[in-house]
Amino acid sequence: MKRQLLTLAALLGTLTLGVSTASAAGDPHWEQTGTAYTDTLGGGQGLAGRADGSLLYRGPATIPLGLRIKGWNHVGDPDIARGYVFDAYQGPDTATSKMFAVTTPAGKRYEYVHRLNPGEKLNNSFATVSPDGQWLVSGEWGEQTRLQVFPAPLLNPATPQTGGDLKEAWQITLDKPVRDIQGCDFATDTRLLCASDDATGTLFPEIRPLLQVDLARNLDGQPVTGSVKSLFALPQRSVCTGTFETEGVDYDVNSGTLRVEMIPPGVCAVTTAVHSYQQVTD
Repeated sequence: MKRQLLTLAALLGTLTLGVSTASAAGDPHWEQTGTAYTDTLGGGQGLAGRADGSLLYRGPATIPLGLRIKGWNHVGDPDIARGYVFDAYQGPDTATSKMFAVTTPAGKRYEYVHRLNPGEKLNNSFATVSPDGQWLVSGEWGEQTRLQVFPAPLLNPATPQTGGDLKEAWQITLDKPVRDIQGCDFATDTRLLCASDDATGTLFPEIRPLLQVDLARNLDGQPVTGSVKSLFALPQRSVCTGTFETEGVDYDVNSGTLRVEMIPPGVCAVTTAVHSYQQVTD
């Protein structure tokens, strides 16, 4: 299905340019540069940038029928690394495993199933691959003090080359808890940008914040710590009233563009807002 960014800003009254996050003079900060729109069924769960600058979207309508038949009824925020597409799938509430599907540049899809460890939640909210292509980071729902790390299927030689079992390698231990992470993407070798759907304001002052996770070192196959801070509250603007939902995030290392999705409430939820940012220095 072809997915297009829709120019509905005038109708919805939500386009705001030049919105800056608070920072001290001379410090880099994120400035909003635009808002575009995509259909929620086809693209409201996440997005990833291709090498040519175009965007890949994921939503309920993009789940292949064969995977639905197997019980994989939810797709999370995807990533693209070296031309390979990484998708995070989860099943029903009774599921005892989660699955990562990897599609090669030639269009061949392989399925990697991770059996849940004791105490691990079934949620598979996102997939993001480290810049060296060796490690896949994912996360669970609810309040967490960790992100999960797996060898990146196909790209890491420790994984089977035609799909199969995928065991967790180790974890990123966070210095403070986070809640309801919907997507993360690497900005550098040691920095993740993560979109949170936390609306409580109890962990961070901001509602539905964009979080930054700074790793103690590059991912290398051993446990590592991550320092978390909230950068800014993600926009919640719509002609409809009710509960918003933060979704996927993508950072384009070539253009420096950060994009974050937000689903508006009520009947407006048919269209997902895609907010764009650039980092600037005063």
